Amino acid sequence: CSQRNSYHARRGVQRKVEILQQAAELGQRVPVVLLLHELSDYEGNWSILPALPHLSAAYGHSASWFFFIEEETRVILAAVLQVLHRYERQEEWFLGKRLHDNDASIIHHYAFSEDPTSFGYPDPAAGWALSALLLRRLAERIQHEHLKSDFTIDWKHEIALYIWEEGNGPKLTAVPEFCTEPRDNCATTFTTYLPDCGDPVSKEDIFVAVKTCQRFHTERVPVVKATWEKDAGYLEYYSDVSDASIPTVSLGVANTDRGHCGKTFAILKQFLSKTAPEADWLLIVDDDTLISLPRLRRLLRCYDPREAVSLGEKYGYSLVRNGYSYTTGGGGMVLSRVAVSRLVSGGCSCYSDDAPDDMVLGRCLTSLRVPITHSPLFHQARPEDYSETLISLREAISFHKHWNIDPVAVYKHWLQDTHPREEL
Repeated sequence: CSQRNSYHARRGVQRKVEILQQAAELGQRVPVVLLLHELSDYEGNWSILPALPHLSAAYGHSASWFFFIEEETRVILAAVLQVLHRYERQEEWFLGKRLHDNDASIIHHYAFSEDPTSFGYPDPAAGWALSALLLRRLAERIQHEHLKSDFTIDWKHEIALYIWEEGNGPKLTAVPEFCTEPRDNCATTFTTYLPDCGDPVSKEDIFVAVKTCQRFHTERVPVVKATWEKDAGYLEYYSDVSDASIPTVSLGVANTDRGHCGKTFAILKQFLSKTAPEADWLLIVDDDTLISLPRLRRLLRCYDPREAVSLGEKYGYSLVRNGYSYTTGGGGMVLSRVAVSRLVSGGCSCYSDDAPDDMVLGRCLTSLRVPITHSPLFHQARPEDYSETLISLREAISFHKHWNIDPVAVYKHWLQDTHPREEL
């Protein structure tokens, strides 16, 4: 499951070479190793369901299994083949490392609220598999029926629901050899979503824009000041009114109850103006976003700011019907200066000030052919809204919302590094 951004494309190629080298050493039939972003020009293939018809048409009758991994999933090919050999390939199988929710989760539309642990979905980091028979049937279905929701929020849960089909299809079969933590008998292991690409970028390389409004000046802004503001080199609070005590900057855009598109596009223009510092990266967050800027600085070292980069947690709209992807706003939207310039000069604009800013930006970036890069370290919801065994929680860059939590305690537990490295 590779991505189009140059750093991710290189990582995908490295993983492909490793697997093909193992295959050559085994002396067996060489597997077909595909990089998902090369499957077609369509950006929506990352959510898997839109890619199934293409995979079925090209390989559905020549392959017995389809095995999906992340760029950073390490594979022992001989062990994977041994695992797959246990399952009758002429049957429908959905295999993976099983995740489940402990509590009903907003990101899963509160599915199985009476017993959230009863439904399993795969951990992509450990790899997961579909038998060709199942994939062919899913590919046929996807071309003839509408999905219940236009939104892709958590594809791994959504594909498990689609396969289960209200009990008419198979549930996920848990495979103990598909691992994230190294232990005996693992066929796969996972390294990290926060790779070491060298020294972190400097504080001054990131300009942080916090979207707020007058009614949250006393409720939410103090949380930012008590937690992560100190880690920013450049930070501005953008509001509907000027307040010298914070201080906030008024962009001349009235506050809206939702969407905030007008405010966000004003921030983009402000970032490119002569009055703003010449930073490589723009980070736009909400006033109830909790974020680790030291971890973000480590991650950004992997990316080239001379490219048009859009980074964050990726959602999708109408992806099965040629829709578009977007970086969800609450978890934080990271844009390189080049990407911001392309957005502003490309004629993109809001159809209204209260249009959903993240979706409008996503549609614009898609039309400008700027890849929207996903990192599962950004989170649109609170830690308790995710499966507690997800590896991405341990290295999280952000969470969002103060609802029913103590945000300072959440920040300290999940995001504050107790032993920061010296360069941080």
